[in-house]
Amino acid sequence: MFKKRHTPSSLARELLAFQPLLLLFLFSLHQNTVQCQGRLSKHMSSEPPSPSRPSPSQSEYKDDPRKLIVSIVLGAVTGLFGSFLFALVVRFVVQYLNRTPILKGPVIFSPKIVPKTLQSALAKENCLLGSSPNGKYYKTVLDNGLTIAVKRLTPFESNSPEIRRKSVKRQIQIELELLASLRHRNLMSLRAYVREPDGISLVYDYVSTGSLADTLNRLRENELQLGWEVRLRIAVGVVKGLQYLHFTCVPQILHYNLKPTNVMLDAEFEPRLADYGLAKLLPNLDRGTSVNSPPECFHNCRYTDKSDIFSFGMILGVLLTGKDPTDPFFGEAASGGSLGCWLRHLQQAGEAREALDKSILGEEGEEDEDEMVMALRIAAACLSDMPADRPSSDELVHMLTQLHSF
Repeated sequence: MFKKRHTPSSLARELLAFQPLLLLFLFSLHQNTVQCQGRLSKHMSSEPPSPSRPSPSQSEYKDDPRKLIVSIVLGAVTGLFGSFLFALVVRFVVQYLNRTPILKGPVIFSPKIVPKTLQSALAKENCLLGSSPNGKYYKTVLDNGLTIAVKRLTPFESNSPEIRRKSVKRQIQIELELLASLRHRNLMSLRAYVREPDGISLVYDYVSTGSLADTLNRLRENELQLGWEVRLRIAVGVVKGLQYLHFTCVPQILHYNLKPTNVMLDAEFEPRLADYGLAKLLPNLDRGTSVNSPPECFHNCRYTDKSDIFSFGMILGVLLTGKDPTDPFFGEAASGGSLGCWLRHLQQAGEAREALDKSILGEEGEEDEDEMVMALRIAAACLSDMPADRPSSDELVHMLTQLHSF
């Protein structure tokens, strides 16, 4: 004989099946109480009732129907209260049984990674790729020859009680599992994560070309040449990644920290967004309040999908102009104080071509120059100070793909 295995859903159904019985039981209990009170008053009466005269309780309810109504109402209220209480108990039990268990050790989402191999690789001295206020970015090689990128986050202070709370651990685990389930050509896929005493390590595929920031630096130093077609392909890939996060993911996922260092490029310069959703996952994570951040982040800290669009506008503007948004030029009054203001000023003056990167102007035909000017207008719209004036990522995909065939 095998014992029947109870799952949380089957237990919930069995518990709910008893709810009508409980209601009937409570109502019967109240009726029995009323009858007992009638018998008690009958026995305590000094005058025995005559056969022709009804008992005191019967006479009482016959002469005063209000008491009968009150009794019925009280029984119904008692039953409803009991039902409500029983439903709460069932809900609590189901939530407890469905509670996500806290996983220990490395959590792997890729068949190419073995937990012991990953732990061994993380324990070694790895190649540092970059760092931020919240952690460091490494490259390491597993025993099977697979090269991975590891981002070690330290969102909490050392020995912070927050990281030791089970509720915090469980919430982080749920969010990471959600991020690991996302699959898109223009997103860096989360392959594994390892919870550590003072933080967490996130494992991604290693991209040898580096980030868009690295590529832009090579462009400014004349170590690399990128034509308009490649630059537009990068912009389209970035906005397609945003479109997936904003419109396909349920619930909607915001990037919160979109900038050139968080856009990785593969060998064909196809972009992949990194670090998306981490600000929601770890509230203390640095959200990058810099030139890439929209004005509303500085004013009221309200972040929406249109805030991601502002950050995309900065990336598109840099690809078109070749300029660094932190350049002292944008701090001068003549430029308006920012890349967005400068682009809008040139557009209103009919001099938008003056903003284009000179290294691609001579190589492209007149038709491509017209496309670049149109792209500048799109970038200026994305960099609007008012979120409502910015296009959505869905609209941007249509607008940019219309400039060139993809």
